[in-house]
Amino acid sequence: MNAAGIESDEPASASQPTILVVEDEVLIRMAVSDYLRECGFRVVEAGSADEAVEVLKADTAVDIVFSDVNMPGSLDGFGLAQWIRRERPRLKVILTSGVSRKAKEAGDLCEESPFLDKPYHHGDLERHIRQLLAR
Repeated sequence: MNAAGIESDEPASASQPTILVVEDEVLIRMAVSDYLRECGFRVVEAGSADEAVEVLKADTAVDIVFSDVNMPGSLDGFGLAQWIRRERPRLKVILTSGVSRKAKEAGDLCEESPFLDKPYHHGDLERHIRQLLAR
């Protein structure tokens, strides 16, 4: 886990939004995180939904959570999205999966363009994040 610091529950600054990347596959998480940093975002990494919950419970300021759906642990990406909806309802969530049938379930959890099919291009992810931040 790469915590970007302990801050309030309020969204991070508009000048450098913070993205929590939740992915159990280290190489994918590193590639996505590095790309988002190059795009000017602050990035906090978590290797599981359970780790992501701990980051959020520590009041790390996060603007958007980008999470894989299929992960080991007591929560998967859907469980994380449900926890966020209940505990941090203003926090935006983007889910991703290589299983396209997961899109409808993601739509039920995250109203604003919530799902990105794998494989996705990093540029598409960046555009998706910027659109959510602009809302």
